Amino acid sequence: MTQLKQMSHLDISPPTPGKFKMDKSPYIHRLRGHGSLAKLTFWSFVFLGLILIFFFHSPSPNSLPSDPFRRSLRTYNWGGPAWEKRVRSSAKVRSRHGISVLVTGAAGFVGTHVSAALKRRGDGVLGLDCFNDYYDPSLKRARQALLERSGVFIVEGDINDAPLLSKLFEVVAFTHVMHLAAQAGVRYAMENPGSYVHSNIAGLVNLLEVCKNANPQPAIVWASSSSVYGLNTKVPFSERDRTDQPASLYAATKKAGEEIAHTYNHIYGLSLTGLRFFTVYGPWGRPDMAYFFFTRDILKGKTIPIFEGANHGTVARDFTYIDDIVKGCLASLDTAEKSTGSGGKKKGPAQLRVFNLGNTSPVPVTDLVTILERLLKVKAKRNIMKLPRNGDVQFTHANISSAQRELGYKPTTDLQTGLKKFVRWYLSYYSGGKKASG
Repeated sequence: MTQLKQMSHLDISPPTPGKFKMDKSPYIHRLRGHGSLAKLTFWSFVFLGLILIFFFHSPSPNSLPSDPFRRSLRTYNWGGPAWEKRVRSSAKVRSRHGISVLVTGAAGFVGTHVSAALKRRGDGVLGLDCFNDYYDPSLKRARQALLERSGVFIVEGDINDAPLLSKLFEVVAFTHVMHLAAQAGVRYAMENPGSYVHSNIAGLVNLLEVCKNANPQPAIVWASSSSVYGLNTKVPFSERDRTDQPASLYAATKKAGEEIAHTYNHIYGLSLTGLRFFTVYGPWGRPDMAYFFFTRDILKGKTIPIFEGANHGTVARDFTYIDDIVKGCLASLDTAEKSTGSGGKKKGPAQLRVFNLGNTSPVPVTDLVTILERLLKVKAKRNIMKLPRNGDVQFTHANISSAQRELGYKPTTDLQTGLKKFVRWYLSYYSGGKKASG
């Protein structure tokens, strides 16, 4: 099956540092003498020398590992008349009541589907993505190719690159931002915590700084996560519940993002809508998600881990199909009110919202595996294991009443139907363990 045919899957309508305290040292009094002045001069030169040694012998950004939070922000080529023309063309609104949207993380799973949906209905769409290697970048490049064939240009760059973001807003007066760029994954945070701070906190702040200074300021919809509910035991999870018990660093950075959003809304009048996604799955998904690597390993005859909670408790997830998530994202953009600031100054109260986007029907992971076995016609080799203390939680369950009321959000795809569409895509994209050509 050609890559162009695979595009049809996208077209399916229902995817601080501490304070320095100066000691009251007796040296302050002895410095009045000539001898003490000489000592001060000597130690000043020693201190300066150490700084210079540290500076010149520190590894350059380009020599550091490929961790996303250490990557140089200047390694991407952008700018110039031809580049600006592509940016303007991609972001051009082609429908009467269309909006112009900057989509960060556009080559990601949700970003690709949202960008395609916006473009199909005539909105202006410009993507931004750094194509990091958290998972196979070739999958992101394949998504990029699909979007470019539909007229969506993805600028390669980091959301922490303030000059690049400022340039994009200089070239295009975006009415909206769909901020989906983030370091994903619960378990990877134990290996590379800095990447989460870089992307999910510093990157969000940098984006909001640029947006607050834009004139006019855009309305912003951004991806939070159901992981903010952490160790909550009351179900289903409601937006009114406390979210101060994160079970992972990833969850903590998403919770921090919600507090940061509140601050920028309060001080600068930015219109902000946070979306708490619940276990999104579907075609063109993320290889680090269980349904994806279960499919891969079942086909290869490998044993897959099935986790269970304390006392053999069921581990369940509120699996939400990508098309339902896309509907929620577009409805959030369409109902977002304008920001009220100008030139970084707030002129009145601005909209601040947070919504759960889930399916409201938690499914045991064991049932997920059973469905995959039936669709793949292969029996899975299961290894039942205790849920590790790595940030995973035992269950998720969304209360979506707020999203139903304010966004008209209503998920329509059950897990059986959604997995059938995913498996069809997977088998067409991967052939004999290799990517399908064409």
